[in-house]
Amino acid sequence: MSDQDQDDIILKDLDDNELVQQMQDDLYDGMFEEVSEGTQILLDRGWDANMVLNDALVEGMRIVGIDFRDGILFVPEVLQSANAMKGGMGLLRPILAASGTKSSTGKYVIGTVKGDIHDIGKNLVAMMLEGAGFEVINLGINTSVDEFLEAIDTHEPDIIGMSALLTTTMPYMGVVIEELEKRNILKELPVMVGGAPLNQEFADAINAHTYGRDAAMSAELAKVIMGKNR
Repeated sequence: MSDQDQDDIILKDLDDNELVQQMQDDLYDGMFEEVSEGTQILLDRGWDANMVLNDALVEGMRIVGIDFRDGILFVPEVLQSANAMKGGMGLLRPILAASGTKSSTGKYVIGTVKGDIHDIGKNLVAMMLEGAGFEVINLGINTSVDEFLEAIDTHEPDIIGMSALLTTTMPYMGVVIEELEKRNILKELPVMVGGAPLNQEFADAINAHTYGRDAAMSAELAKVIMGKNR
């Protein structure tokens, strides 16, 4: 869509179905203000906040994820889309919190493991998860076993994710998983691992539940896990 075409669209003049489609297009194009405006219009029309979240924002990010996976979109475009989604979420979160509505697909704790300070890939996974409707608790870099355990106790996540970019820090994922197993947490809490040097064989060797090949795949696998857990 050209910038001129974008400028010519008056969102409030669209019917609900057209507006939702336009919001998905705006999300794809990383249009923060337009996504925010569309969200407010739907709310003003009496839409339930959870419907706006799922039908417009989550569905829009699902399309972004597919095109990212297929190499049509790249990291800068996905970051713009994730930022545009924040425009809508800024309006929806207070409403969902006030109503007590469960607004997320699930709760996901993620961190780069101890000894590793790389977080670009991990942050991209977090953004894709948020786009899929997850509540994400991002523990940052250099995350120790104790920090993962504390986050599990505090947030009671549905899934825990670990990332590593250095081959020297990959074994620490196994250390975390061993500790979860000792505490009888592993059988109840799926663990997803990912990062450039990882593969399925390594994930199997450390007894991880799932291996996320890339950010888009990680978000899709997380949704599958939640579907199985319901």
